[in-house]
Amino acid sequence: MPEFAALDLIEHWPVDHVAVAMIGADGTRARAGNLEHVFRLASISKMMAAYAVLIAVEEGSVALDDPAGPPGSTLRHLLSHAGGYGFAANDAILAAPGKQRIYSNQGFDVLTTHVAKATGIAFADYLQEAVFAPLGMSHASLRGSAAAEVHARLDDVERFAAELLRPTLIAAATQRDMISVHFPELAGVLPGFGRFRPLPWGLGVEIKGEKTPHWSGSQTSARTFGHFGGSGTFLWVDPEIDLALVALSDRDFGDWARASWPELSNAAVTAFGAH
Repeated sequence: MPEFAALDLIEHWPVDHVAVAMIGADGTRARAGNLEHVFRLASISKMMAAYAVLIAVEEGSVALDDPAGPPGSTLRHLLSHAGGYGFAANDAILAAPGKQRIYSNQGFDVLTTHVAKATGIAFADYLQEAVFAPLGMSHASLRGSAAAEVHARLDDVERFAAELLRPTLIAAATQRDMISVHFPELAGVLPGFGRFRPLPWGLGVEIKGEKTPHWSGSQTSARTFGHFGGSGTFLWVDPEIDLALVALSDRDFGDWARASWPELSNAAVTAFGAH
């Protein structure tokens, strides 16, 4: 497996540890950086938690239209940040369900608590059994809130990215629902990038749409979906070119990331997008 040529870019990132990988339909194509380091994934955790929730839906333990959260809210609302909750635990309810896209860790804590009660399994255990173990994510673990506390190595996240490209744990129709926009008319704030109208979101994944600027760069398609984390991590998948890019670091998101992530993403698409 070749070393990712974009190593020249990440060597200049102002971080202590960094690891990146390019994944295609045929598996990981290239990787570089600190391959043994365990990173806190921050909000990439939400995608993994959402995947476990969708497995619970397919198993019949829960349904997307189950009531959860404020009156009128469902699991679907919470997965797509449309439940009306503020960002953090115990924040006030800021809007009626389905009226605004308000990015919320609290919503994810509520929905994963709902799944744990419905299944009778602690959500960390459910995530391990439903997602991490079958994908061989042997260094991944949930160490707190499912909204932000998955810790993993690069190879673990590569395996999850490959699953997003070619689902094996959920049906293709379920995955299409995951990466489709829910409540498409809603406006909201993409943390670190500003307010967008609309702000498209799927079930646990942000969808790029027409947002500019965007952390996945200018070369990815409007169908690109994924997530970035406040700990300096991101994962995007572009179904138009059948590629995914993972970048993990240990410096909190800030101006450095707003500049460096699109540059890396554009370089990756240029290097691998035509393959």
